[in-house]
Amino acid sequence: MAHTDSKRIDADTVQRVAKIARLDLTEQEIKKFTDELASILEAFAALDKVNTTNVEPSFHPQPLQNVWREDKAEKFDWQPLANTKHKEGKYFKGPRIV
Repeated sequence: MAHTDSKRIDADTVQRVAKIARLDLTEQEIKKFTDELASILEAFAALDKVNTTNVEPSFHPQPLQNVWREDKAEKFDWQPLANTKHKEGKYFKGPRIV
């Protein structure tokens, strides 16, 4: 699974990244991650070979559309002070600060 290009993953690379990330990996984990990361890079290398000439860029697999209701002003009947005894007129009343 070793690569011959600049995207090659080997045990030294995994150890260097683990050291930077302050991970203490066993030899078994280093081998496992080396193989897994190499597989991932191989998958991306396969994607790099796909011919995308004349293909429009797409950020979403389906077209986006607004599903919200139309925004229009409506009367909102809400009494925020209805459930408190700490009020004065149309304002909340807090404790006196001295």
